[in-house]
Amino acid sequence: MPRAARPSMAAAAPVITATSPFSGVAGTVVTLTGTGFTGATAVAFGGSPSSSFTVVSATAITAVAPIGAGTAQITVTTPDGTSNAIGFTYTIATPVISSVTPNQGSVEGGNTVILTGTDFTGATSVRFGTVAAAFLAVSATQATAVAPAGSLGTVGVTITTPGGTSAGIPYTYVAVPVLSSVTPAQGPLVGGNSITLSGTGFTGTTSVHFGANAASSFTFVSATQLTAVVPVGGPGPVAVTVTTPGGTSTQAVPYYYLAAPLISGVTAGSGPVGGGLPVTLTGANFLQATAVRFGATAATPYTIFSATEIRTVSPPGVAGSVPVTVTTPGGTSNGVAYLYLGAPVVSGLAPNQGPLAGGSTLTLTGVGLTYATAVLFGAVPVGFTVVSDTQLTTTAPPGVAGAVTIRVVTPGGTSVGVPYTRLGPPGI
Repeated sequence: MPRAARPSMAAAAPVITATSPFSGVAGTVVTLTGTGFTGATAVAFGGSPSSSFTVVSATAITAVAPIGAGTAQITVTTPDGTSNAIGFTYTIATPVISSVTPNQGSVEGGNTVILTGTDFTGATSVRFGTVAAAFLAVSATQATAVAPAGSLGTVGVTITTPGGTSAGIPYTYVAVPVLSSVTPAQGPLVGGNSITLSGTGFTGTTSVHFGANAASSFTFVSATQLTAVVPVGGPGPVAVTVTTPGGTSTQAVPYYYLAAPLISGVTAGSGPVGGGLPVTLTGANFLQATAVRFGATAATPYTIFSATEIRTVSPPGVAGSVPVTVTTPGGTSNGVAYLYLGAPVVSGLAPNQGPLAGGSTLTLTGVGLTYATAVLFGAVPVGFTVVSDTQLTTTAPPGVAGAVTIRVVTPGGTSVGVPYTRLGPPGI
């Protein structure tokens, strides 16, 4: 007798009996309890698939809630079908600000501030204290805001979303710096000199500028003082400014770049080692001269007649050439040679006697004769020829019988005299 065929057993679709938790934000790990979960191929929250799920057993699945809103129906799909739906309610987390950058700015506002944190999605406002700021939520973790104007001091920055308002993060309003003076207010084109800036609100200084050029360096001394190394610039005035988180100073405080002085001539160009000789310097940019030097020795006093002329008196020195320089706030000039000369020495005279009518050629020997300006027979100047530093020749003038002193004059002084005797004709 044939057996009756048994009816086939169809596999049952999965069944969800519970969720834990039943509410949360996107990213919450939800545990589903039920039956028939083996081989699950998908877990969906409403129309959105879970980004990740794990089949723990035939009766349990864990799934990560995708982005959503309101109440979503969770379903599980296996090869045997799709489960019943069970609700999961999305909640909105309160936003959290972890930092604001920068955390200070001008009382005038207008600077961009970046807020970093979590759960910024759907942000409806950003406030600095009680004042609303224009803002843009870039992502769930970042927003940019434009700081509104405020009063000196610290306020809390907050962000509001449908999930609530964050705790405040401190943001400090600081005053715009005020620059009242710079000392000294002038210097050379090459820069490199240090100046002192005085004013208020210098705390947190980020830069010092001379016109468009940043200072080579600067040092914060106090809220009312800075020092800065002047950059290359000029010639002429530029505005000095100080920048802090509070803004940039607006006072018109000038610094003057000055060209270095230039000496083109020195008259006289030589003189005695004892000094005391009037000297005139010609050139350019002499105004505000602070020193005139012969080598390392300062010449005092000196008189500035114009931007192109200074008159002074040579200081004592030693025999030889030294550079004459002029120093102004614009720097130190080129050096122009000035020759210190010792007084000449005449050690020999040949011949040392001659007729009353003169006319004899005489040779004087010694040292320091190169720069001779005169040869004197007594008080009478005569012509001469410099042969070398140790020798010159001259012609004896007529005179009365007897001895006369011959001296040589140079810018270094007058030699000690040597005697020359005029002889009359022999008696009859």
